[in-house]
Amino acid sequence: MAGAGVEVGAAEGVEVDMIGVGYRRPLAKWIESRPTGLECLEITAEHFYDGGEEKLATLKKNYHLFVHGLGLSLGTPGTLDKSRLESFAKVSALANPDWISEHVAFTRTSEVDLGHLNPIAPTRESIKVIADHAREVSERCRKPIILENITSHIRLQGELSETDFLNSVCEAADCGLLVDVTNLFINSRNHGFDPVKWLHELEPRRITQLHIVGYSMENGRYLDGHATEVQTELLELAGAVIEYAPVKAIILERDEHFPDPALMAAELEKLKKIFKTNGSGHGIGSIAA
Repeated sequence: MAGAGVEVGAAEGVEVDMIGVGYRRPLAKWIESRPTGLECLEITAEHFYDGGEEKLATLKKNYHLFVHGLGLSLGTPGTLDKSRLESFAKVSALANPDWISEHVAFTRTSEVDLGHLNPIAPTRESIKVIADHAREVSERCRKPIILENITSHIRLQGELSETDFLNSVCEAADCGLLVDVTNLFINSRNHGFDPVKWLHELEPRRITQLHIVGYSMENGRYLDGHATEVQTELLELAGAVIEYAPVKAIILERDEHFPDPALMAAELEKLKKIFKTNGSGHGIGSIAA
């Protein structure tokens, strides 16, 4: 699929301006009730490696789905883990998502599985590694792929700025971007840069989807715990992204401290209002995948 000239989110039957959540089992009953305002779901591929075919079949009847990966380790030099790639591709085939996604990161070395996302130095060598792997995943799944920015307690230096690096990866892989608004905000506070300036250094037509969830703080550091309500400054930053780029969908994330359905619905409504208030006439950017 990569390089085939397919527009992310522009395929027949794919809507834009969608609001959804990351599928988690504690939210299953609420999701299955088909609440007003819930239009799409992001499926974490690893959560379905050991089964769940019937669940995916049900979900895809009612919602637009996106499949998100955590452990393909696109930034690790060498070949992708074939077993993980095949498991990811199986979930993608079952879900038939509008697009798939992974991180600009590595989770393993040639010897050790680190178990978490780690930053990549913004070098030209890294561009080729990540782009080649992104293309391989996209082609194996026969789906467009988009790549996500991560949080990091260290800000690695290299030949390029982070935004030039992300633009170059997307150009080389011919793919889109998943901008995690919370990750961007946290990094901007912990590393002392302007998040809106950072945003405006990205190629806007590449930005396809957003993630958002509330941040937490510990010992003066901003953290991404995926456990709190979205704060006002994050909603404002999400609005800035939507005003700047042709975003197709926002996914509200939550991995613990799950709120009651009324609060989830209220958060979805806030996100929908951001689309209505800040949505632009950008049109659909051509993101090949």
